[in-house]
Amino acid sequence: MKPVIFGLSGPALTPDERAFFADVEPAGYILFRRNVVDRAQLRALTDSLRDLAGRDDLAILIDQEGGRVARMGPPAWPAFPAGPAFAKLYEAAPMSAIQAMRANAQALGLMLSEVGITVDCAPLLDVAQPDTTEAVASRAYGADPMQVAALGRAMLEGLAAGGVVGVVKHMPGHGRAIVDSHYDLPTVTAPAEALAVDIEPFRTLRHAMMGMTSHIVFQAWDAERPATLSPVVIDRVIRGEIGFDGLLMTDDIDMKALSGTAGDKAASAIAAGCDLVLDCWARMDEMIDIAGRLEPIAAHSRARLDRAMASRRAPDGDFDEVIARRDAFFALA
Repeated sequence: MKPVIFGLSGPALTPDERAFFADVEPAGYILFRRNVVDRAQLRALTDSLRDLAGRDDLAILIDQEGGRVARMGPPAWPAFPAGPAFAKLYEAAPMSAIQAMRANAQALGLMLSEVGITVDCAPLLDVAQPDTTEAVASRAYGADPMQVAALGRAMLEGLAAGGVVGVVKHMPGHGRAIVDSHYDLPTVTAPAEALAVDIEPFRTLRHAMMGMTSHIVFQAWDAERPATLSPVVIDRVIRGEIGFDGLLMTDDIDMKALSGTAGDKAASAIAAGCDLVLDCWARMDEMIDIAGRLEPIAAHSRARLDRAMASRRAPDGDFDEVIARRDAFFALA
């Protein structure tokens, strides 16, 4: 098994993808809108991935937060609210917001489990700042670390009840970035004392099974390398100060915040201490480059992956009833 999660080019595996993935054996896959048509198609796709891997516990990921970040949507699936809706509710009624978030996430988990998806790249634990880039501010759970952690915990619990593993992101915090790392490399100049606010939600939820890095340079910790590629940030901050010992994957290495070839970025991320590389865009030449540069997954990383996937439990609850419960909490406020 190679320590990488690959994307797929379309709604079904191509012959080239099937042959390549069978040979490389990636740790998992991530799905996007281009891979999604309807329930029957999506279930057939995820079943084909499990059959190819020979593993029922295969990590099949999706970004299904709600709002602008939703790969599955109408008309086949309902729309879900984004993080700020729960942040607004929290200001009026904290316990209602927590219960609404838990129910919302349980519904998400049930929806994903139905089509064979096992991992949702949520919750987002980035603490919003007044100048946070819109790419994060439009999804954040608020500006107070305790609030972010409380809503993030509810998201993890709800996803688990729906049969899905959550991923806390973007470690050690994306809230101070004022540019979008999809297009530019953000640099954060705040001192370490101020950054304690950013890492607080991650420390609170440090026992999460999976986490994702941020492509951000934090000058207080490593002025030369973004967190994804920094042994200092990963070892001293994420593993040390935060105390996270779950599976750590990169954010998409194709984002423009990172420079170099796909293989260079992948190898550097693993060398820095990430367990898995996330490569989303299904470009065969880049996937071949990445696979050629990566050694088989390390034993400690495989153990973290196995532990995370073993934490999944059977989906629980009726989708319509859970959605109604979520909406009732919103109505109370």
